[in-house]
Amino acid sequence: MLNKFEGIVLKARDYGESHQIVTVFTEFLGKVALMARGSKKTKSRFSAVTEPFTVAHFVSFGGGGIVSLSQADLLDSHHGIRSDLLLTSYGAYWFELIDKSLAEKEPHPAFYRLLKTLLSRLEQGTDPEILTRVIELRILSLAGSAPVLDHCAHCRQDSRPVRFSVTQGGFLCEACAHLDPRGLSVSPAVARILPLLGRLAPERMGEVSVKAETNEQLEALLRAFMQEHLPWECKSHALLDSIRKTWAGG
Repeated sequence: MLNKFEGIVLKARDYGESHQIVTVFTEFLGKVALMARGSKKTKSRFSAVTEPFTVAHFVSFGGGGIVSLSQADLLDSHHGIRSDLLLTSYGAYWFELIDKSLAEKEPHPAFYRLLKTLLSRLEQGTDPEILTRVIELRILSLAGSAPVLDHCAHCRQDSRPVRFSVTQGGFLCEACAHLDPRGLSVSPAVARILPLLGRLAPERMGEVSVKAETNEQLEALLRAFMQEHLPWECKSHALLDSIRKTWAGG
């Protein structure tokens, strides 16, 4: 059975001496694994379309067991991401989140379109921290663990949040802050920006400008929340931390 689809390569792992198993995130088929036969050979017709971040039209053959890649037409290599170690590290973190969160063959068309836009924004120079928070919030939502950001997680009143509680599931207002003495303090900027990132249209993401200290607080809140509510951790996050520190020191 032939299948034709557009997809984004999340990862490729070696299979034998010359083949690869390529994991592709698609708009309507979800996440699929394809056998790219001979793709490691120098003159392979698949060598240009098995790199992570590649967007391509794929044709696969097979119904059960191993599905083989029979044809691929490159749409966007995202060479600008792959040639920049810092951007590659951000992208690798995104892709590990996606790979661990989404089941195979479970379509998420809106998220696919969002990811495609975010990759273009990453390559064009939009703040990667903001883009990463958008990815994290959307992954939490898809996993059914999204934090409560539009009102107090306890009393549900639309009062200004003063604390972010991992255990209570999101923002707490001043009247409910005592419920989690270990909750993280929330600045007015974070209280305003974090809900916005959960619903911001992709075409407007380049307009968001956030101070360094606000970015740091946003990351701390979501990292703590994800560690509590997702059943795994991303190894690539430690690598991203290391590379960001190297870049900052340089």
